[in-house]
Amino acid sequence: MSDRLKIGITCYPSLGGSGVVATELGKLLAEKGHEVHFITQSVPFRLGKFDKNIFYHEVEVSNYYVFKYPPYDLALASKLAQVAKMENLDLLHVHYAIPHAVCAFLAKEMVGSNLKVVTTLHGTDITVLGQDESLSDIIKLALVKSDAVTAVSQDLINETHLSLETDIPIDLAYNFVDKRVYYPRDVANLRRDFARPDEKLLIHISNFRPVKRVADVVEIFAEVNKKVKSRLMFVGEGPELSKMICKVKEMGLTDRVLFCGKQDDIAQVISLADVMLLPSEKESFGLVALEAMACGVPTVGSNAGGIPELITHGETGFLAPIGDTHQMAEYATALLTDEQLYDKMSKACLNRARTKFCNDLITIQYEEIYYRVLGRPMPQYNLDELCKA
Repeated sequence: MSDRLKIGITCYPSLGGSGVVATELGKLLAEKGHEVHFITQSVPFRLGKFDKNIFYHEVEVSNYYVFKYPPYDLALASKLAQVAKMENLDLLHVHYAIPHAVCAFLAKEMVGSNLKVVTTLHGTDITVLGQDESLSDIIKLALVKSDAVTAVSQDLINETHLSLETDIPIDLAYNFVDKRVYYPRDVANLRRDFARPDEKLLIHISNFRPVKRVADVVEIFAEVNKKVKSRLMFVGEGPELSKMICKVKEMGLTDRVLFCGKQDDIAQVISLADVMLLPSEKESFGLVALEAMACGVPTVGSNAGGIPELITHGETGFLAPIGDTHQMAEYATALLTDEQLYDKMSKACLNRARTKFCNDLITIQYEEIYYRVLGRPMPQYNLDELCKA
């Protein structure tokens, strides 16, 4: 393509929302003909099959004896500069402020001003690390020195301006789902392994950190299960997992709750379920709720962070105050017992995921940002046709 860009992408390559979005975006950009270079400490777990437009550069850290800890930040900055010069990159797109945006700033200083830097904020890099006085100033510096900054929700934009006391412009670029991957799967046969035909299936997917309030998921399910024959499926692993196993046992729900660990084919797993539970106390966007929405599964969750920008209360799911497990259980019960309400909400989920958070639309939004910071004209697309297929 004549407008082909050379883009370097840095993210956390392991399981996590920021790494998932960064990797999927890179794959979509490569499909459109751009040359994409992943510069990370290991191969991103979502990278998948070979693509002629995708390249991987490993960041190697020297464990020199004078260092108490291996200097990953410096190794990354050096690698970013090295790849940018060697491959003549147009820009670096770094996901998550610490340390990636700081390293990109250092790389730009080494390479020169022609290299542009786009930083995407994903949540805890601002809501947690941005609150740390030992880190806030360097995060602010990295954002100020970026050529463009994006965030995955308006709530996160507001939080960034407030916590860092800055008014730097931040583009809103929501997370997205690939409509070719996330859609309602035919899992009727597989579902029999998880629930009987007369049972409903609720699901929670997370990294089991305290901020996810996984104990609330158990409380919600316990109340729902008293009124509706149902089972609960937990997907993922993390620090709170062992506590939840004990809590489920203490509440006498062991035979009703399934712990499935980490799963790769999330679209198929979600398609097994009837309702997604997401009672987090902080959630800058709620990617798992979007994945559920794209599979036609409504979410019952908390009115926290960016979730209300994703879930339209009463249309594509239900939201309640943080910690109000009784109200969330009532909403879930209503969904599971009112077939007409459920069908209407499921269809609304599919429509909203496709029209608002479609991979084609969000990819073009990022391309517009790239061409803007490079001062180049943007190729023209027929936006009306993008998400119809």
